[in-house]
Amino acid sequence: MSWLQIKITTQAESAEALEDFLLELGASSITLEDPEDQPIYEPLPGETPLWKSTRVVGLFTEDFDIDLVAKAVEEFSNTQKIQHDITTETVEEQEWERAWMDDFKPIQCGQRLWVCPSWLEPPRPEDVNLILDPGLAFGTGTHPTTFLCLEYLDSLSLNDLHVLDYGCGSGILAIAALLLGAKDAVGVDIDPQALTATDMNMARNGLASERISLYVPDNFPGCQADITVANILAGPLVELAPEIANNTKSGGHLALSGILQEQAQDVYETYSQYFNLNPIKQKDDWILITGIKK
Repeated sequence: MSWLQIKITTQAESAEALEDFLLELGASSITLEDPEDQPIYEPLPGETPLWKSTRVVGLFTEDFDIDLVAKAVEEFSNTQKIQHDITTETVEEQEWERAWMDDFKPIQCGQRLWVCPSWLEPPRPEDVNLILDPGLAFGTGTHPTTFLCLEYLDSLSLNDLHVLDYGCGSGILAIAALLLGAKDAVGVDIDPQALTATDMNMARNGLASERISLYVPDNFPGCQADITVANILAGPLVELAPEIANNTKSGGHLALSGILQEQAQDVYETYSQYFNLNPIKQKDDWILITGIKK
């Protein structure tokens, strides 16, 4: 069986109206996608955040006239003054899962660390292979901020050290540290869903749940980490600087990301009060700040 698909790229505030309209037209399913590789960090509990530019994808059975659907969407968008870009295509049913899975490949992060989807064999089984599938929480290694943090962890000797992952998301950074030899980890995130995802990803990687302690910020009792990683946003990083510093032991390592190039100076100056910082590292428009606690 073939399916007919319409894709409408629009602004986030218009996505819901287009979603409702496609359902009224008879769409079998609706999917919202990110057309520009824009990460979403730390949504508040209960929020369903959308990308600034959002692609609304409607799937119709083959008995529909997709040209008429596209014409209806065009008229609706013009009437509602909705910014839109429309494409249509025919998709064979057997292509769906394969096409989705083919988008993800193993990623090498440094010399010895790989992030691998569960359905692919690791390219180098003798290396450190972190098994992670796209899922509930952001963080699969594909975005520069995650990659920079993973590459940094790979560069360290982590044997028997204690790690704090503040804003843990999928748990990818804490899990990577454990696989690279860290003794234990603490994960903190404002979204309980992220903590659930972290716990599931621990099990998927054969790591005992006892090796990580997971908290929402209000319940976090504090720690003295040998290594602290925080891949969130520049604003929260500045606000959290005293707390992150207090939870990192003297001589401990720090890695901060989720920072755009134009935001780097503010974050750098804030953390220089507590840490001896290294030169900034950059990948695309994103920044990694590292240092040692004074």
